[in-house]
Amino acid sequence: MLLSFYKYPIIGLINLSVLGNGSLLLTPKAVAAEPAWLMAQSVNQAAVDWLNQGLQSIQAGRIQDAIASFQKAIQLDPKLAAGYYNLGLAYRQTGQLKPAADAFYQATQADSQFAPAFANLGGALLEGNNIQQANDYLQRAIELDPKLGFAHYNLGLVQQQQQDWERAIASFKKAAEYSQNAPEPHYHLGICYLQQGKLDKAKNAFRQAIKINPKYTEAHYNLGTIWFVQNKLKEALAAFRKSAEANSNYPNAYYGAGLVFMQQKKYAEATQVLQYARDLYNAQRNVQWVQNSEKLLQQVQNLNYQPR
Repeated sequence: MLLSFYKYPIIGLINLSVLGNGSLLLTPKAVAAEPAWLMAQSVNQAAVDWLNQGLQSIQAGRIQDAIASFQKAIQLDPKLAAGYYNLGLAYRQTGQLKPAADAFYQATQADSQFAPAFANLGGALLEGNNIQQANDYLQRAIELDPKLGFAHYNLGLVQQQQQDWERAIASFKKAAEYSQNAPEPHYHLGICYLQQGKLDKAKNAFRQAIKINPKYTEAHYNLGTIWFVQNKLKEALAAFRKSAEANSNYPNAYYGAGLVFMQQKKYAEATQVLQYARDLYNAQRNVQWVQNSEKLLQQVQNLNYQPR
């Protein structure tokens, strides 16, 4: 879910993009923080005016106008860190990753103590799969501001990609501590615990994510998968239903429900939800999981016609 970068007061925001690939390990985007407001520095007033105009354009939903305004601001004052920073956020909001990274880098050059700029630069590099540089900039952000929650979160994503589960867990715990209203650190804690086979800890983490955001589709789904593995079919089905209710276009939830119905020998219900899952996977061009759904539907048909 893409959240607005432009709010006041300044806090960290979570920005995830989940791949509907049927796996337990879901792929996140890095976190982006809030815009920088002017710090105690000598600035060109005309540049400040363009910066403020850009922020007003963001609030009105005119992203391209905002980008133009931020560009004008930094042309007038090449040392305006807030101008580069907000330009980077605007680029990220439009999916322009390389220009965003360049803008965040310029913000760090304009102000070497600007922790959120380092954290967002690390986040942009993480999205670009430049893991080592992302790690370095995120570590620098945390050195500058040890309580910067979204920097710890992005660092956790780096460590998660490296399958360094213990360090990732430590980073996500810090992110949860410093960004208490964000459900995503708890969710990724759950993913790490799943990778370690610590199912009870994973369940608790997913529940915490759901407590903060009751419509957290992927958290409900992963909680359902644990219940299914533990043969708690009633609980698993309830979790998959909540996942589908939170996002009716999330195919994994229907696929999981199909597995439960098969175990319960409710073959008509299994067929219905698995066909729906297959159609959603197909709409998403997820060929592998279209094939998986077809195989499962064939199994349901074979079971349904076995002599009783």
